[in-house]
Amino acid sequence: MNPTTAYTEILGFDTWQGIAEIHFKEARAFTADARQRRDRGEAHPVEDFLFDYYPYPLALIELWHPGLGVALGFDDPETLPERFRGKRYSIEGNLCFADAAKLSEKEAGRLSWIRSLLDATQRHVPNFACHGLHEWAMVYRAEEIRHSSLAPLRLPQDEVDALIESRAITCTHHDAFRFFAKQALPLNRIQPTMDTRHENEQPGCVHANMDLYKWAAKSMPWIGSGLLLETFRLANELRDLDMRASPYDLSKWGVVPVKIETPEGRREYETEQRRLATLAFSLRTKLIANLDGILRSQPLPAELLP
Repeated sequence: MNPTTAYTEILGFDTWQGIAEIHFKEARAFTADARQRRDRGEAHPVEDFLFDYYPYPLALIELWHPGLGVALGFDDPETLPERFRGKRYSIEGNLCFADAAKLSEKEAGRLSWIRSLLDATQRHVPNFACHGLHEWAMVYRAEEIRHSSLAPLRLPQDEVDALIESRAITCTHHDAFRFFAKQALPLNRIQPTMDTRHENEQPGCVHANMDLYKWAAKSMPWIGSGLLLETFRLANELRDLDMRASPYDLSKWGVVPVKIETPEGRREYETEQRRLATLAFSLRTKLIANLDGILRSQPLPAELLP
């Protein structure tokens, strides 16, 4: 390999060690309490969700990776953390870097698919009229409440049902839709499936925007930990809105509800949804650009190139 084509930036040992330490401290703001709750056998309905819903270890956001195009300097190979000696990294002389030549065609195919989904989502018209009703549809006329062991409903069941029956349900996210109560499934104006994600996912969707963390995680270590942590931070904000607008009583955790059963609550939800969607649009743009750079960094079949 010609090392001049593998990276465009070199970080000295002390510099990247400092960056990694700062990143670790920022990530620990999210992971420290979650680790302690796990040790105590406790759960938090908002703060622990991303660690449970997405199958990635807490260490994923804690351990810093520079991303493609950045080489890390060192004097002694023994000082390199184990993660930089893995199959996706190369060492040449006193430099270590993520090596795109080690990206398999299968991995490149996955990144190409992610990139195409992100691009399709970005191009669709956002829907800001869903008002978070997917969480209510999950407990519509429910024989069993999904999170009943964690939190009770904050409204009587008949009021939850009445709201679902009085509003248009327009959920576009397959993974949210699949958790609908069976009686609520035919009420959704869209019937999203795993195979129609490119047609249905849109940039106003709280869950599609939350999934930016998932797609960033699946693009590691190539995109770098800075962007990964940005998507995680946003996903936390989105989950907070998701649960505040839900029918659950989360006062035990100090969660103040967004009462979407009222006109005022729906306006509040839409305002916050629009703000977060703007942030998500920017991060999705960054992620697409990073994936473009990765896919163009090595010879690939034409169908995998952006």
